[in-house]
Amino acid sequence: MLNNLAMTCVLFWQSQVFLCKFYNYNSMSEQEINHIDEHVQRQLKKWSELKGENSWTMFKVIAELVDGFEILNKLDPCISIFGSARTKPDHKYYKIATEIAAKCIDEGFGVITGGGPGIMEAANKGAYLQGGLSVGLNIDLPFEQFNNPYIEPSKILHHRYFFVRKVMFVKYAQAFIVCPGGFGTLDELFEVLTLIQTNKISPVPVILVGSEYWTGLKQWITEVMLYQANNISEKDLDLIPITDDPDEVVSIIHKFYDGSDKIHSIKPNYDL
Repeated sequence: MLNNLAMTCVLFWQSQVFLCKFYNYNSMSEQEINHIDEHVQRQLKKWSELKGENSWTMFKVIAELVDGFEILNKLDPCISIFGSARTKPDHKYYKIATEIAAKCIDEGFGVITGGGPGIMEAANKGAYLQGGLSVGLNIDLPFEQFNNPYIEPSKILHHRYFFVRKVMFVKYAQAFIVCPGGFGTLDELFEVLTLIQTNKISPVPVILVGSEYWTGLKQWITEVMLYQANNISEKDLDLIPITDDPDEVVSIIHKFYDGSDKIHSIKPNYDL
């Protein structure tokens, strides 16, 4: 009986493949069909190494997600602060990040960072010294990354996978404050902007801190992405205000969460 069932499944699959090819071929020109036929015998590349453990990676990912949800679900609403791990304590952006984090605590929010040095340390420091919630989402890296001392041990998450870490950053943050940083900071910034633009998460404030650092990027987005290539809408520019003033950062967040409707109320950004 099992053999009959298996044969039926194979025949069904083959029929679907045939119909799919038939449909595709009917929608193609003769020139396109001939071009495909010429390359049917093409030599395909082979993996030089393929580990059998790949399918088991799923369970590592699930475990990391579960750990993150178990911890962050119990915490109060937070604001994510991004920025470079290389910023030194005597730098002006370190001091600004510390001040902004302290003001976020006074506004009633906790602070989430990547848990490392630089801007991350500055933000955790501002939150910690202000007596507020200070969370660190650390990532295993071959250099730069280590836990800064301004996070309670129970509030440090250790991540192996960047994409799981970004889920935690995004799901529980009620705003994103982006200080000057490198590729990682840009990755986090544009990830959030894409999710907002495509309505995958609730609209939330995204604030760029440091006009001399970010103005050139926003100018390129405006002149090239918008006006030259028409790859974004003009309203998308409103997603990334730029400021140097810590008070203005907090004011933008405060005005956004006026409770006037569902969008402007405090809640997790999306349900999985």
